[in-house]
Amino acid sequence: MVAGEDVTPELLAEVSTLAHAPRVLGIYRRDDLPRGTRPVTLALWRVADPGNVGTLVRSADAFGAGIALSPGCADPTGPKALRASMGALFRVPIGEFDEEAGRRIALVPHGGTPLAELDLSGEVVFVLGAERDGLPTEVLARCDVQASIPQQGGESLNVAMAGTIALYERARTAGSDPAGGV
Repeated sequence: MVAGEDVTPELLAEVSTLAHAPRVLGIYRRDDLPRGTRPVTLALWRVADPGNVGTLVRSADAFGAGIALSPGCADPTGPKALRASMGALFRVPIGEFDEEAGRRIALVPHGGTPLAELDLSGEVVFVLGAERDGLPTEVLARCDVQASIPQQGGESLNVAMAGTIALYERARTAGSDPAGGV
């Protein structure tokens, strides 16, 4: 829909969550969004911030990965997540948290094997936890290994930053061959 052609600008302003209403509105069906799996996946455990979910969808798109969501995650089709994904939501398959196959690597703030020291070839699922609570013991127990991104500061990385770094490290070390992944 286009403001002034299919719908009045006032109506678009009324339904918009933005400070300045858009001139164009896209309509899609949730059932038409990509589903399925990819050799590399970011599995998100209760990541509630829609901006982080959208940013991780955008990162997954950049590195050819998929996304898997647990219950309690922000809706990736919500306005803030959709904006943060910059449209990547229409290209990245989204699945459920436990349906993804592959070696599960839990990203933890401290105490894990340095990410750069792991073999990241083959099918890999990076498991990322909620912003404040991280990954609970029962989720960590289902992972094959715990990995950390070495840092000099005392604070942990934002979940979207950690997921993006993990995808980059996977792409850097595993290459871009079809059998190896991203």
